[in-house]
Amino acid sequence: MSLADELLADLEDLEDDEDEVVQDDGPAEALADAEELGSLKDKSVTSIATLLTSEQLTRVLSSIDKFTEERDSMPTDLGPIEENPEYQLIVEANNLVLDIDTELSTIHKFVRDNYEKRFPELEQLVLHPLDYMRTVRVMQNQMDCTQLDLSETIAPATIMVVSVTASTTQGTPLDDNELARILEACDMAIALNDAKNKIFDYVESRMFFLAPNLTHICGANTAAKLLGAAGGLTALAGMPSCNIQLLGQQKKAGTGFSAQATLPHTGFVYYCELVQLQPPEYRKKAARLVAAKSALAARVDANAESRMNGATFGISMRADLVKKLAKAQEPPPAKLAKALPKPDMDPRKRRGGKAVRKQKERFQMSETRKAANRMGFAEIEEDIMQDEMGFTLGALGKKGHAGGHFRAPDVSNKRKGGTLSKAMKKRLAQQQQRAGGLSAIQGLSEAGTASVAFTPVQGLEIVRSAVAAKPAGAGSDKYFNETAGFASLVQPGGK
Repeated sequence: MSLADELLADLEDLEDDEDEVVQDDGPAEALADAEELGSLKDKSVTSIATLLTSEQLTRVLSSIDKFTEERDSMPTDLGPIEENPEYQLIVEANNLVLDIDTELSTIHKFVRDNYEKRFPELEQLVLHPLDYMRTVRVMQNQMDCTQLDLSETIAPATIMVVSVTASTTQGTPLDDNELARILEACDMAIALNDAKNKIFDYVESRMFFLAPNLTHICGANTAAKLLGAAGGLTALAGMPSCNIQLLGQQKKAGTGFSAQATLPHTGFVYYCELVQLQPPEYRKKAARLVAAKSALAARVDANAESRMNGATFGISMRADLVKKLAKAQEPPPAKLAKALPKPDMDPRKRRGGKAVRKQKERFQMSETRKAANRMGFAEIEEDIMQDEMGFTLGALGKKGHAGGHFRAPDVSNKRKGGTLSKAMKKRLAQQQQRAGGLSAIQGLSEAGTASVAFTPVQGLEIVRSAVAAKPAGAGSDKYFNETAGFASLVQPGGK
């Protein structure tokens, strides 16, 4: 079974389970939902949204007005910051913002369900909840947008689309009671949004006094959210940076849906201004850096004496962050066109010495090859083969060796190993005397060398090279020649 078949089988099993659940409790739950929806449409928005008139919101807003008058004053107590009443107000107001967002979503659903009777297409045209309720507040039962001023509510391009769609809508007008309930809900949503903005302005203005270093790094809004999620500045100072990075993350169950667009391990820090200013591919790296610096800044702010020194540490850390992020985004250095090296026209210096000379001798041209390449001037050369005309042996074999025989030319009579030393010559001379005057080395004795030759007439014949080299009659030339005279044997003086 392929992977696609397995996925389809799992989806079918999941649908079967959902069908079973619906079959068990489906009719009762559907009837209850229908009754609740019908009852909500007939009731006022105050029955489902009570935060605007709650005691907590009223107390927080009045406390904000009280502390706003002391905006220029700075906390001077050196005790724990959690004991500061203004700090407690900031944490409570920050948590109250989340409740306001939830309340706005509930009111938006109430207005959408009631106003779809008049203009059902408006939900797909204006997606933002607050803009939707402001548009409903302006339009009411009037579908001719040319007589309405929507410029302060939605964009001009959206106004054009809403005008064209409203002229062809199939909705029916609302009665006075329905319209009154919808307008009441819109007014409540606008009032809650104003309270939310008031809280944000106050928190941003006072965070610079309570946590100046943390505020300079990640912003006042994000700093207030981190304090509220961690449970205070002291608790935030004790957290590692990896946990600070995850504060405020939302775990969404995406069963059956793609996780490509989800952003795991992203919390309040990921959505701060410094991180969002970076390109998408660098935001995770920026979030890790901001979380690390925020942990250090929180520890500095947790110390009352360090907090009184202002945001010196936070300003330096933010400058360091900006520098690192800019360095990470720099393109790689361009490859410069490298010039070609200077041509090596001059002869290279070669090493000399005994080893180099031996290396050259090993690969140099032999004397035989030199003689074969040497040709005489105005001489008829003898071809070696009849098939190859002009292929000769050069100077090889020209000294009485014709008929295909050749001998390498005489080379210098260098002895292997160099010349004989005086000691070697003396030792060889002594050996020659002991051997009776015979020596195998030419030129060391007048006796020369002897050799045995086979002749057809006499058989074995011993020939001495020194004697054979003397011409015949060389011994009698002293007495028998044309210039020889008589020798006197009488010595002078008559003796």
